[in-house]
Amino acid sequence: MFWLLILSLLGVSLTAAFRGIRLAPWTVAMTAVLAGFAVFTSVSILAIVVLSVLFAAFAIPLNYKPIRRRWLSAPFLVMYRKMLPTLSETEQVALEAGTVGWEGELFAGNPNWNTLLEQRWPDLTETEQAFVDGPVEALCDMLKPWQNAHELADLPPAVWAFLKKHRFLGMIIPTEYGGLGFSAMAHRAVLQKVSSVCPIAGTTIAVPNSLGPAELLVHYGTQAQKDHYLPRLASGKEIPCFGLTGPTAGSDATSIPDTGIVCKGKYKGKQVIGICLNFDKRYITLAPVATIVGLAFRMYDPDGLVGDNKYLGISLALVPRKTPGMEIGRCHIPLNVPFSNGPIRGKNVFVPLDALVGGIERAGQGWRMLIELLSVGRAITLPSSSTGGAKLCALSTGAYARIRKQFNLPIGRFEGVEEALARLAGHTYATSALSRMTASAVDMGEKPAVPSAIAKYHATEMTRTAISDAMDVHGGKGIIMGPRNYLGRGWLGIPIWITVEGANILTRSMMIFGQGAIRCHPYVLNEMAAARLEDKSSSLKEFDRHLFGHIGYSIRNAVRSMLLGLSLARFAAVPSDRKTAKYYRKLTRYSATLAFASDIAMLTLGGKLKHKEHISGRLGDVLSHLYICSAMLKRFEMQGRPAADQPILAWAFHDSVYKMQTALAKVVDNFPSRAVRVLLAVVIFPLGRHEKQPGDRLGHKVAQLLLSPSETRDRLTNGVFISTSTGNPIGLLEAALPKVIATEPLERRILKAQSAGKLNADNWQSQLEEAVSKSIITDVEAKELKAVREMVTEIISVDDFESSVLRMGVSDKTEPATEQAA
Repeated sequence: MFWLLILSLLGVSLTAAFRGIRLAPWTVAMTAVLAGFAVFTSVSILAIVVLSVLFAAFAIPLNYKPIRRRWLSAPFLVMYRKMLPTLSETEQVALEAGTVGWEGELFAGNPNWNTLLEQRWPDLTETEQAFVDGPVEALCDMLKPWQNAHELADLPPAVWAFLKKHRFLGMIIPTEYGGLGFSAMAHRAVLQKVSSVCPIAGTTIAVPNSLGPAELLVHYGTQAQKDHYLPRLASGKEIPCFGLTGPTAGSDATSIPDTGIVCKGKYKGKQVIGICLNFDKRYITLAPVATIVGLAFRMYDPDGLVGDNKYLGISLALVPRKTPGMEIGRCHIPLNVPFSNGPIRGKNVFVPLDALVGGIERAGQGWRMLIELLSVGRAITLPSSSTGGAKLCALSTGAYARIRKQFNLPIGRFEGVEEALARLAGHTYATSALSRMTASAVDMGEKPAVPSAIAKYHATEMTRTAISDAMDVHGGKGIIMGPRNYLGRGWLGIPIWITVEGANILTRSMMIFGQGAIRCHPYVLNEMAAARLEDKSSSLKEFDRHLFGHIGYSIRNAVRSMLLGLSLARFAAVPSDRKTAKYYRKLTRYSATLAFASDIAMLTLGGKLKHKEHISGRLGDVLSHLYICSAMLKRFEMQGRPAADQPILAWAFHDSVYKMQTALAKVVDNFPSRAVRVLLAVVIFPLGRHEKQPGDRLGHKVAQLLLSPSETRDRLTNGVFISTSTGNPIGLLEAALPKVIATEPLERRILKAQSAGKLNADNWQSQLEEAVSKSIITDVEAKELKAVREMVTEIISVDDFESSVLRMGVSDKTEPATEQAA
């Protein structure tokens, strides 16, 4: 009976921890168990008394706050302050920027899946859909990727005029200022489709609608600035760019050396107080064609002309192109994907104070403004463009693998090619779901700082894999540049998307978990704030409250992680659909595991975790894949759980879960402390590591879905440009695919006759005539085969040129400008 008492007490404690029951109710439950056994069982009174005394010695100090604060929280607060990492003002701003959405549920260890499934699933309005079906389709018809990239290194004047006429450059500008006022979902749809055709056009549209003058003015501009600039930006009368990065400030943008000194000077013939700017910026998209330049710089007021502070901080200004002292117009060549990009330099450029975005009241607030808006732009621009690229790769490679034959078989039937096709389909599904989820978050009013970093990193990385797989399957077709090549420019350009808006290495190793661990954690940010309070009494009171909430949270996640691991997540509360319940259970288990591992890392490493990028990067991978899997399940549910799509969902899900296990295993195996390694291994992997990569049978099913037209294939690649009206090679592939499939029985009939020695013609035209003459096929079938073979010949053809065409003359005879190495 005594051991039953011990097991009962243990069971109550584990149940309370698993369900996150607070300290006071747990104390009452434990007291009730002890009292019940004393009254109703034969357990020795001495044993009950001893256990009760031990329990009271533990429970009373924890429940009686004055004792708890003095003897527990106060000493720990002293130690915590020493462990607390030093945060610069810019780091503090970054941590406070944005909102916390679904990623907070995942990080907390016990996600409420109903919260995710009940979220809105925003879609396009009638006006937005009409724009995508009308002007966007028309624009894609106008684009000639080879001409734009190789011959013009720009968009032709007619395309620029079309963009301005239809307000492509003003999608985010409200309608009252002449813009389109589109939602994030519409923004995504436009970039996805245009980027599937021409990365130059996609970038040209993306930049004015992302972080830059228009978005800054909409949120922070003075009314006079909005009234003057927004209508001109919406109509394309002004072309914007934004100068942030420079030779010594790339991903570490807060280290910009560019300065603005408040002083007196002449502006339009009048003596005014203004700012003398000196700057050197590079990698600035649209700079060569921009008419208005947004500029980030450090603002100083040495003479106290606008206040008492000598250094006001990073500030933002709008500088017209023709301002004296501005040097602008030269071009970079980004990996032979020549969208407009170049340096901007300025020496003693004088502008009035009203050039500051938001006026003098916003001086010094530039970094906060940039960080708050960066999360929105980063959640849309690159994920949407990457989705367009991934869908293009999946669509074209699936069709090409069915059309292209080697050894008398479609190459898509070979297992090696199947592996690449399955990966293409899975990554496209994941990328599309991820970009849709972050765009939806923006439309629901969030500023998704952590999800935007997840989306930027993983959408571009999965698209990098997608274009690599597509190139492998296309072989020689993919590497010969020319008008027929629809992959080469994407292959060249993918490192650009990897690099911009925060290099991917930095994004993964520092931003995703660095921000996520503090922003998404239910207690850490509050503990940090409490520890920094100047009033000692208030500091201790607040710190005590959050500390013991944090302790309970950590115990809960440790228990949940181990029990869910031991039970294969059978105890997790998840939606009950039999096809996907196991997926939700796995995610619930890994959510608890992430929460526990993160707490252990922060507790044992403290401020050093900031520099342990191997650990933070891997924990960030777990958070990322939890978010990606959530996005895929949300997509699957909102599309009506189509059974035909389940193989792709299963492949992508198991791929992500295996990556989560791999990341956690590397955290465990490489943790600096041996004792902590043992603890993590026992709690995280109590039964070992059993997740597997998607199997070959599943990969075969997924690959086959890309090889034939179907509703699943249409859903997977929806939103790319497939028109055939202007010789679009993707349109030709899509038009040919069903015809090739329809004539495959005829091809087999001819191949059989050829093998039997009945056909001896040495070219396919004569072969068809001979086949008709010998009644192997009919005349109608021969005509059908002839038309299909002509289409296939065009599809597999590549371009060639006179050598003189490839010799490019240099019109600028001056020496190219050199730049200081970063």
